[in-house]
Amino acid sequence: MSVHAAEPLRKVTTHRLFEMKERNEKITMLTAYDYTMAKIVDQAGIDVILVGDSASNVIAGNITTLPMTLDEMIYHGRSVMKAVERALVVVDMPFGSYQGNSTLALASAIRIMKETGADCLKLEGGEEILDSVKRILSAGIPIIGHLGLTPQSINKFGTYTVRAREEQEAKRLISDAHLLEEVGCSAIVLEKIPAQLAGQVASELKIPIIGIGAGNQVDGQVLVIHDMLGMTNGFSPRFLRRYANLHDVIFEAAQHYSKDVKSGDFPNEKEQY
Repeated sequence: MSVHAAEPLRKVTTHRLFEMKERNEKITMLTAYDYTMAKIVDQAGIDVILVGDSASNVIAGNITTLPMTLDEMIYHGRSVMKAVERALVVVDMPFGSYQGNSTLALASAIRIMKETGADCLKLEGGEEILDSVKRILSAGIPIIGHLGLTPQSINKFGTYTVRAREEQEAKRLISDAHLLEEVGCSAIVLEKIPAQLAGQVASELKIPIIGIGAGNQVDGQVLVIHDMLGMTNGFSPRFLRRYANLHDVIFEAAQHYSKDVKSGDFPNEKEQY
């Protein structure tokens, strides 16, 4: 059996992501927030599962990711970890758990790692959170950075439009990416920035660059699974490709079930004891 044939059986680690970049193998990442979905995604061969604070939107129904708490992220992370055998599991550190206080950041990070068993954490920001990044890394906890559109800073931006189109912001993003690599981050997510800029970052850095709305010149892609599966039909950014239309499937199944119950057709004689 060849080495490549056995590759999918290996547990994905931060080091393996680096190896994948070196051999130009694209990295796949999807979100998951519960045991059932995580098990399906892991068995499908997705490389990285992100337990995203996007659960605030697609699970809890909030407008932004800001309300997500540390306890809630730990709950989702623990649920996902019970299902996963192969994928690298990354948990988002929620808003307020690491910004401006590196001591709090380390305490939050340790709680997530100990109580979920996750493989890695993800933090949003660059130079402004560098002290927290360094403190967490000093404890041996791997970190994936997140630059470009950072949803936890939406009140600062005031809009979800494409970031880093202007030269000054683009230079700041490149600088932040290099800083995150230099202090020891394992990878970086770039969200909603020009494809050419994302490609430049990917070519300049040795660590993997994962894009969402950042073009195809990066080392991998991530999507929110509810969006990718077509469960959220009111969200249609340019970067989103829907691989299913589960909104209609689930809607029609629920209607069919309701009709069968009300008519007395369900359960029938074969479906009872």
